[in-house]
Amino acid sequence: MKGLVFTEFLEMVEERFGYDIVDQILTTSDLPSGGIYAAVGTYNHSEMITLVEQVSQRTNQSVPELLRSYGQYMFNIFTRSYRQLLDRSDSAFSLFHFIQEYHSVEVRKLYPDAELPHFSVEQPAPDHLTMHYTSERKLSDFAHGLIEGCLEHFGEQATVTKTDLTDDGSQVLFDIVKR
Repeated sequence: MKGLVFTEFLEMVEERFGYDIVDQILTTSDLPSGGIYAAVGTYNHSEMITLVEQVSQRTNQSVPELLRSYGQYMFNIFTRSYRQLLDRSDSAFSLFHFIQEYHSVEVRKLYPDAELPHFSVEQPAPDHLTMHYTSERKLSDFAHGLIEGCLEHFGEQATVTKTDLTDDGSQVLFDIVKR
């Protein structure tokens, strides 16, 4: 998992809960990296799970809530870093279609060793989109937050229903219906 995901998570935690929480989770967690992250580095995703669980214990927010909230936060970071992607889209649905193509081709060019989740998108109606998410990392709550962040960015309201397709959470279906 890219270091940017870790550095931005720690930024979000500091903004929302304070530096003391960041200090506590980094000093009390058993992290192979020692809790030292560089945005361009690569780290085991299990460290992210450890950090999220530690924040959950200290803030009384559930792990799914934190991951979803982080997804929303991270989408805002992406709006600054990937402006060219947003400029190609006039709606959340058009961005979801574009990300499917971009994600599988362009991201691989930048990070050939990245273990990326797989998305497949279908749009059965103009106001209805389904997104099938597959990832061994099982971070669908983070993906859910990214979807919500995207909808908010475009000023669109929708109902997002998440359905686990496997018991372990590695495959999820998001059903998105605009209101």
